[in-house]
Amino acid sequence: MVLLAWGVNYQTAPLKIREQLVVSSKEIEQLLRSIVSCRAAFEAVWVSTCHRTELYADVKDRDHFLDWITEIFTLKLGSIDLKPYSYCHFDQQAVLHLMRVACGLNSMIVGEVEIFGQIKKSFHLAKAQASIGKYLNRLFQTTFYVAKSVRTKTEIGMNPISIASIAVKLAEKIFTDLKQVTVLLIGAGDLIRLTASHLKWGSVQKMLIANRSLLQAEKLAATVGAEAFGLEFLPSRLHEADIVIAGTSAVLPLVGKGMVEQAITKRRRRPQLMIDLGVPRDIESQVGSLEDVYLYCIDDLKTMVEENQKLRLNAKQAAEQIIMQESEIFMNWYRAQGSLTTLKEFRAKFEQMNEALLAEASVQLQQGKSPEAVLRRYSSLLFNRLLHPPTSRLRKAGFQGEESILQFTRELFELNHEIIHTE
Repeated sequence: MVLLAWGVNYQTAPLKIREQLVVSSKEIEQLLRSIVSCRAAFEAVWVSTCHRTELYADVKDRDHFLDWITEIFTLKLGSIDLKPYSYCHFDQQAVLHLMRVACGLNSMIVGEVEIFGQIKKSFHLAKAQASIGKYLNRLFQTTFYVAKSVRTKTEIGMNPISIASIAVKLAEKIFTDLKQVTVLLIGAGDLIRLTASHLKWGSVQKMLIANRSLLQAEKLAATVGAEAFGLEFLPSRLHEADIVIAGTSAVLPLVGKGMVEQAITKRRRRPQLMIDLGVPRDIESQVGSLEDVYLYCIDDLKTMVEENQKLRLNAKQAAEQIIMQESEIFMNWYRAQGSLTTLKEFRAKFEQMNEALLAEASVQLQQGKSPEAVLRRYSSLLFNRLLHPPTSRLRKAGFQGEESILQFTRELFELNHEIIHTE
């Protein structure tokens, strides 16, 4: 068995690649069922966020697993080779990677809070599809414990910062007084909810929320004092916004270049700030070419993120110590499970052999044969059947010069060079 973490993230792949790899919850459910049924993995958890697409699995054949991934994403990417953009970690490195991701150490914003919740959702989704078993259940439960420990024992959780808060800080840099602007939020998911909260704290007076589900938009609007409307009204109301922040799970862009051109005309060329937090993108990239529009996508926030990373460097080092310690504890348990499986198979094989010989000896005794002769025959057969496979392998090791196998056998059976004499 091999623990494996495969993925693509913001550090290894540009947005134009990442947005093509995003899969919906329904697709993930189907893929998890498929990966287990076709035996590409014994257990699997799929994590899909705006920054990463990752698959954690317990596999028997890593090559078979990687072939399965290649086949799945070839359908999405066509002729694009995914290898230069992806990474793959095994065993303890896979454990370390998952723990770092859950703690926010592998995020664009070090110590971000959203990723922990996203991983928990991914775990429960996999559990519902019966793609979680003994090993990944233990790994993810340990990871959740580690993430909580890191947040309570280090300063990584002090003044938590998120993509949503960075987006609001960007808006504050461009519009010095947010009280005077109108902000339009597109979407009503977790990311937009968090953004709306930050905007409210930033004293934004007028907020609009557009969403496919009007009910969800109205629920969010009620908590932050905003006005809600359906996406069908977006073209006619886009011009009202000084700042547009989009973050949905839509497959295709919701805001096109033509729609924005019309809005800018209605605004009499007053500039608009647009921040696209969606992956795939919610705002067409061509919008950025318009003179009176300042468009930032999620990858454009990196400069502000780097400042945050410097402040959290010491906390990150303390978190790494906790992660390393807990990953070693988990790997000791994981390796021990392999030895237990081997021991069970070892005992079962020889117990079966012993039972067969005992049954044969019992028949011979019932037939009136000498108990001494039956015992001697039973002992001889058991002795030879036990020693035949290892004897053959040791003889082969001697011929091929495999000294490590010979030395291991001496240690395993506590052999020495003394000759045992029997009277």
